[in-house]
Amino acid sequence: MDFLIDSARVEDAPAVAHVLLSAWLQTYPNQDAGIDQAWIRAHRGDVVTSAGIAQWQEFIEEAERQPTNRFCSVVRHRDEIVGMLCGRREEAISLGPMYLLQQAQGRGIGRQLMATFLAWADDAPVRLWVTAYNERAISFYEHYGFEDTGERLLWRDRLPNLRMIRRAPRNNEAINSERLRSGA
Repeated sequence: MDFLIDSARVEDAPAVAHVLLSAWLQTYPNQDAGIDQAWIRAHRGDVVTSAGIAQWQEFIEEAERQPTNRFCSVVRHRDEIVGMLCGRREEAISLGPMYLLQQAQGRGIGRQLMATFLAWADDAPVRLWVTAYNERAISFYEHYGFEDTGERLLWRDRLPNLRMIRRAPRNNEAINSERLRSGA
């Protein structure tokens, strides 16, 4: 199975919207949180409406026009989009959304997507929100140096999220040089 990471195109907007909804339906049902597929469809189903698709078209157009401020890559498998990672640079860099459908998971694609995104972020601090019970995603982000900030958000009064941040990597050579100069 060949998977290709590629820049999103405007015509991909409907597929991106469907990946987003499908990933939510696969990932977030949680009886303890009171979240089932009906709740997800009621609160995220609008992403696949014409208005939701138009928002994705607009974001992808912005990424094409302002590639230093918007990032949106998709994972293609044959003629189907099976994953995505988008982000934005404003006061800070925000990662999200990032989703892979189940058939694309466990193949190293998430690592490739993250490497592409972090290269775009160019060592700037990156923040994100992740669902608190999505331990697989939290572990994935921790692998890339993201840390829990302690900030919490209950999305739509039900979905527990936590904020993570990846601080700018320290330049060990510069630190070591400074230590040598200072005699430390």
